[in-house]
Amino acid sequence: MNLTGRSAIITGANRGLGRAIAERFVAAGASVYLTGRDSAALEETIALLRSRMASSAQRIDGSPGDVSNPATCRAWVSAAAETIGPTDILVNNAGVYGPLGATEDVDWDEWVQAIQVNLFGTLLMCRAVIPSMRARRYGKIINLSGGGATAPLPRISAYAASKAAVVRLSETLAEELKDARIDVNAIAPGPLNTRLLDQVLKAGPEKVGEQFYERSLKQRDEGGAPLAKGAELALFLASADSDGITGRLLSAVWDDWQGLPQHRAELAKSDVFTLRRIVPGDRGLPWGEVKR
Repeated sequence: MNLTGRSAIITGANRGLGRAIAERFVAAGASVYLTGRDSAALEETIALLRSRMASSAQRIDGSPGDVSNPATCRAWVSAAAETIGPTDILVNNAGVYGPLGATEDVDWDEWVQAIQVNLFGTLLMCRAVIPSMRARRYGKIINLSGGGATAPLPRISAYAASKAAVVRLSETLAEELKDARIDVNAIAPGPLNTRLLDQVLKAGPEKVGEQFYERSLKQRDEGGAPLAKGAELALFLASADSDGITGRLLSAVWDDWQGLPQHRAELAKSDVFTLRRIVPGDRGLPWGEVKR
């Protein structure tokens, strides 16, 4: 899974999974442009990656800012084109949990802000890179989803709603961009011990519910999913190994994504690894559907 000669933008790359993905991309030979809201942490990450470059031809740069700002997203893509070259790969990693608590009680502005970061920020970055990718007839877009997309998350509704929307957005863009050879996929990296987990534990069971809190405590104590698994899946989806695999939500922990290339044609004709509505017939139930 070689990225030599490729240029990637990674949002939310100053810590956690975004940083792990950036490290893996640089090790694979890519030039990277990193973004994040914490300018000090971002500068530290950029300095670290520059010290680990696999080749003198690689370039590493970045700029702080808010992914929910349309002008900032456009500026990042323009700056990346000037410093590391036209974007071949976009990783939309920036995200927040948003307000924690019963949906009717949480602060409305905080709820909206979570949607703006998780969903609008993802779409804004996609809109900014697609014209160049389409013109060059190549691109890889990797959107971070997670458990919020596939199961209800009581008391974390902004995150759940936005991440489900990110998956359907990924599936829709995949169809729009298929003829331009731009692959668009979503990643579920697994339960990570990052600042989002710290936020849940700080909020306590009265905010997130006893069951989710206890599960989070167990995750903290057992270590959670390794960041390396999500980073390795991102590398696979960024590389030529995954060419033609598009419109999928893949779990870094549970799915055999390494074996997908040998099932490429079969996968393209199926709805495997996509969101869909379950009807009674899927569960062997004889009611609820009109027979035609």
